[in-house]
Amino acid sequence: MNEILTLLKPRLWTLTNRSLKKNARGGLLKLFLFGIIGLLFWIGIFAVSLRVLTYFRGIEEIGNILGYKLLSMILIVSFALLIFSSILTSLTKLYLSRDLQLVHAMPVASYKIFISRWIDSTVDSAWMVVIFTLPVFLAYGIVYQTEVFYYANTILALVAMVINASAISTILVMVAVIIMPANRLKSIFIFLGILFFVVIYLAIRLSRPELLVDPEVFDTVMVYISSLQTPQSPVLPSTWAYDSIVAGLTGAFKTGLFHTALAWSFVAAIAFVLIMIAEATYFKGFSKTQTASVRLFKRNASGWRLFDFLPGPVKSFTVKEIKTFLRDQTQWSQLFLIAALVVIYVYNFKVLPLDKTPIKTVYLQNLFSFLNMGLALFVLTAICARFAYPAVSMEREAFWLVKSSPLSLRAFLWIKFFIYYFPLLILTEALIIVTNLMLSVSPFMMALSTVTVFFLVPGIVALGIGFGAAYPDFKAENPTQTVTSFGGLAFMIVCAGYIGLVILLEAGPVYHLFMADIRGKALSPAIWLWIVGSFGSAFVFSLMAIKLPMRFGENRLSNRLI
Repeated sequence: MNEILTLLKPRLWTLTNRSLKKNARGGLLKLFLFGIIGLLFWIGIFAVSLRVLTYFRGIEEIGNILGYKLLSMILIVSFALLIFSSILTSLTKLYLSRDLQLVHAMPVASYKIFISRWIDSTVDSAWMVVIFTLPVFLAYGIVYQTEVFYYANTILALVAMVINASAISTILVMVAVIIMPANRLKSIFIFLGILFFVVIYLAIRLSRPELLVDPEVFDTVMVYISSLQTPQSPVLPSTWAYDSIVAGLTGAFKTGLFHTALAWSFVAAIAFVLIMIAEATYFKGFSKTQTASVRLFKRNASGWRLFDFLPGPVKSFTVKEIKTFLRDQTQWSQLFLIAALVVIYVYNFKVLPLDKTPIKTVYLQNLFSFLNMGLALFVLTAICARFAYPAVSMEREAFWLVKSSPLSLRAFLWIKFFIYYFPLLILTEALIIVTNLMLSVSPFMMALSTVTVFFLVPGIVALGIGFGAAYPDFKAENPTQTVTSFGGLAFMIVCAGYIGLVILLEAGPVYHLFMADIRGKALSPAIWLWIVGSFGSAFVFSLMAIKLPMRFGENRLSNRLI
């Protein structure tokens, strides 16, 4: 254990040194900001869970059944997230980390290196899932008025589920690495994982699970109750956690301890099997990983004549950027996930029950169209955070080539901007137009939403590129994770403020124009002056959102030491 603890110390030292370094640079403010935002999310989850469970608890006969069904769904989803996260994390920690060659050169048995890395990957893959599900279980304890035993038992059950998920994932990874090198395996796992998530997500959403809590869709009460009491598989670790937590909610202490003990007995058994497999296969898999990396799909790309009109250095960087995107499966494979989200986004508008609302359809359609404009832009912000913000960090250690090239940093950033701008503009405009057609909005609202999106998309993309250039991380093993840094958080906050400001500037004028058109009345000169001023201010803010972030990112990047 001393050797394992020694191997874990660098991780603790890294966290400590980062904290000290950040404190010297005003990191306390950043830490405070992250803490406040995380706490607000935590409180929000708790408040929503408490409200939902209180409502379920008040329903006679089936209230507890609904609460238990929700608990079951939360645990199954959490277990699935833990499995997928553990596969990717353990693959990186055990086989692809940059310091592994140094660690394996030490006079330490390979299975001890494996244990320290497995502990590290388990914590990394599970901490967020556990922290942001705790408010849900706290809400269950308050609503069901449980005792201290419930909270202690829930923590033990969750820890057991986390370890079991990590152990199962790690065994799958070690067996797969023996068959195929880890560098190729990571691409395949990411691709298959995203594809699987897309299929499951589409299947669940298109089946309209909201009907499950609507007894009117069932012929009898017994059929409805039977549909809620579908049994779970007894071999899943999430089922053991569910049985243990439900026993704690009902006060059955012995039953809860039995299911918790069952989960921990499996922890002991699978940990023993895991170490045996690691001692036999881990170092062989790591040695096999040191082969040259290969792409999942090989291409013979030829003919980039489309960009011949560009100057030589600009064309070279443009082609390089597109090739880099196409060769990285972790980048383009997520287009499947975006496509699924777009389908669900559009489908939600198709199933809106506008005919059942007490408000006139013409008002509701145009109201939804105006709100949809802001919602689509928030979706765009999330996509920019995934693709545009880490674009500069994707250069990694090769950024010195950019600074030594004949291309200026300004041109370099604008190349990044235009590569992401055109696809994202087409995507957002398509979302707006299709959903507006489904809502059958007025021509005025159709024109307003498409024009507003046309002017806001370049500002959001520029914010992503600018903040990504101002706060890059060229040493990150996964540059896409830089969006969780201070710069990524600042980008999301500024984007939300920018979108909200434009929506507020347009809300009043749009209301007056819409109501004047409905009632057939003319607007006064003062109102017209206000309308022109509001839309003019929105246009000015859009221009500032393009220019200022790009200049900010250029200045910060030019002053950065390589």
